[in-house]
Formats: sequence, structure tokens, C-alpha cells
Amino acid sequence: MAEQESLTYTFPKPERLHSKKQIKELFDNGSSFYIYPFKIIWFPYPSGKQHQVLFSVSKRKFKSAPHRNLLKRRMKEAYRLNKHEMGLSSIRPHMLIAYIYTGKEILDFQVIESKLKKSINRLLKERIA
Repeated sequence: MAEQESLTYTFPKPERLHSKKQIKELFDNGSSFYIYPFKIIWFPYPSGKQHQVLFSVSKRKFKSAPHRNLLKRRMKEAYRLNKHEMGLSSIRPHMLIAYIYTGKEILDFQVIESKLKKSINRLLKERIA
């Protein structure tokens, strides 16, 4: 109980995937699966100090920047709140993960959160197998 209280629900810059070299490696060599409305691409990255995550929303499907930003904020918030509960930080080696929003409509936060939880569970199963 005390361990869970000490957890900080943050999403600091070192957890964000922004290196062009790592992004290229992720998209070139990564494995993927699909859980509507996300396509998840992941790649084990042993030299990483922690998991790094990228969130993307298609400009082709959502022409309006505020709508794209809204979806990315919802995805980041769902990830931030659930990454510790799902035990994602206990997986070694660390991973590079990309969440690509493929839906055609703006979904509620609750729907995005539930699908993101499912994707984290699937990542755990994929990594262990």
C-alpha cells in the first residue's frame, strides 16, 4: 500500500520518444499489433534507461490541429495514469513504443483509456512470450 502511494504519475521528457534515430529504428524494425483505435508499434531497446513512448494522430484524418492535440492529450493522460498500474516499468529490456491513433472520430477519454489499458496488457504478453 505504501509503495503505491509513493508512485508519481508523471510523464517526464526522458519517457517521450523524440530521437529521430530511435524513431527510425522503431518503425524499421519494430513489431506491431492493432487494438482499435490504436496501432501499437514496439521494439525492445536494451540500451535504454526507461521505456520511451511516442503518440501520433494522422493529419490526413484530423485536419484540425486542435482535434489532433486533443486526442494526443487524451492518449498521454491515459498512459500517464495507467503505466504504473499495469507493471510496464518492470519489463526488461526497455522498449520503444509508438501509439498511432487510427480511428476516424474523436473518442471519449474513458474509451481511449480502456483501449490503452488493453494495449499495455498486450505489450506485457508480447514481451514475456
